[in-house]
Amino acid sequence: MNARRRYDYAVIGGGIVGLATARQLQRTGPTRRIAVVEKECGVARHQSGHNSGVIHAGVYYPPGSLKATYCRRGVTATLNYCAEHGIAHAQCGKLVVATDKQEEQRLRVLAERAARNGLDCEWLDAGGIRAREPAIAGVAALYVPDTGIADYPALCAHLAEAFEAAGGDLLLNAEVVRIGENEAGVEIDTRKYDLCATRLVVCAGLQADRLARLAGVETDVSIVPFRGDYYRMPAERGDLISSLIYPVPDPALPFLGVHLTRTTDGGITIGPTAMLALARETYRKWAVSGKDARAIVRNPGVWRLLSRFPRAGAREILHAVSRRAYLSAARRYCPGLRLDDLSEHACGIRAQAVSRTGEMVSDFLIEQTRRTLHVLNAPSPAATSAFPIAEAIVERLEAVEI
Repeated sequence: MNARRRYDYAVIGGGIVGLATARQLQRTGPTRRIAVVEKECGVARHQSGHNSGVIHAGVYYPPGSLKATYCRRGVTATLNYCAEHGIAHAQCGKLVVATDKQEEQRLRVLAERAARNGLDCEWLDAGGIRAREPAIAGVAALYVPDTGIADYPALCAHLAEAFEAAGGDLLLNAEVVRIGENEAGVEIDTRKYDLCATRLVVCAGLQADRLARLAGVETDVSIVPFRGDYYRMPAERGDLISSLIYPVPDPALPFLGVHLTRTTDGGITIGPTAMLALARETYRKWAVSGKDARAIVRNPGVWRLLSRFPRAGAREILHAVSRRAYLSAARRYCPGLRLDDLSEHACGIRAQAVSRTGEMVSDFLIEQTRRTLHVLNAPSPAATSAFPIAEAIVERLEAVEI
């Protein structure tokens, strides 16, 4: 048996939150021995590399929540990091569009929330919408100038390179099979390396609940995966919009609906859906993992959740099987879209923590033991918020004496 590699800190997870945490640990303790442990052959292979690329401004989140607080700080931090290191990004703004009077009332509530979160937004009537975005139709809209886009895979790659350049160890192809906490530290066994760390941070995204339980953390929540399918518009339609276009979200659901998103390479994507997935980490339609499917079927929280939103579930299934239904949803605010605008693109899988009672955890959720810290729920806007989340993680770790 090989001798254990010894570290002051180990971070499990090579996504943006894990990498930002490793960076913050190096910044606050330049002489620390730190390892990032990742089961894949590279970084950003899951949520951090399969998202919409949006830098969220903080419109949707309850004032005072961790999401609202970290998102507002994260916008500046993300834009500054991208600008400093030459990572593709743009602050192109976002238009949240109401297409009828009911949605307009919801939009006014959203505008009040945005103001309480410190955003300077612009209210537009139908004429104002046409003037700003001629291809978009609605009765009212909220323009959010702070929203942007970034190349998150490139950002993660830069974080990983900088981490190694500063002396950190990036341990790839290292799936964790055991975590044992004791008085001397935390033992982490992987399929490739055995480690011992004084403290451990787990930022495992789609596997967060499993690694928490592997470490002996008792938690009421499980990760439920939701697949988001995207389409991409033809290159010649890349000038259709100048900002991001979103519908007014249903306040009863945590998802934002089908939207038009500019990409850093000059394209436009349409999506995503929000379909319950039967495989946590397989990025194709209708993929099934026996292990993941069994976990879903045996989880009472999933059934309770689905029973509360039967219409929403049926709508997502329809969008998943029918491009025409998907197109119809987007044409409510962008009537000029055509069926041939919808070319197959990538999909992403969102890790959503759900309790046994069927409640979706709405905010970031972190659990902690004496030597370990587990990020159990970090859905959108976690990519935007990664740098302030990392600061909070390190502060919490250092507040506990060992």
